[in-house]
Amino acid sequence: MSRNDRGVSTPIIIGIVLAGLAALLVVLVFAQHRVASRPTSLGATRPPLGAEQRAYLPSLVFGDLRMSAAVNYLGDTVTYLDGSVKNSGAKTVRSVEVELNFVDILNQVVLREDAHLLSAPLQPGETRPFRVSFDHMPADWNQAPPRAKAVYVEF
Repeated sequence: MSRNDRGVSTPIIIGIVLAGLAALLVVLVFAQHRVASRPTSLGATRPPLGAEQRAYLPSLVFGDLRMSAAVNYLGDTVTYLDGSVKNSGAKTVRSVEVELNFVDILNQVVLREDAHLLSAPLQPGETRPFRVSFDHMPADWNQAPPRAKAVYVEF
């Protein structure tokens, strides 16, 4: 076993460096996972809908919904929903929450997710694309895009 000028062996130094890098990798993976994870119910953190907001929900039209999947750097499959939201009403919308219902072949809901879609205000008549990612999909999901329904809007 070789020793450096201070009497510490080279394999011990390599082991310490590798352990430090492994710890850093674990911290980065958990931090990325926490950012990517969404709460199961976003509704608990928002104020209740007013009558004007409730009446405006049908003005938010979802279209061009399509599913895709990719393998991430950890080797896990991530499923994506791409689509668009159109503000067919007369108000500028600052926030939209959508309920996504995934069904099985018997048309029973197997996964219900809420997602925020806007990062900037949506003007009247404007259509904007969006993407929502899912880490785990149920095995009995029918592989079709979910039913999308606006459940919250903020002006």
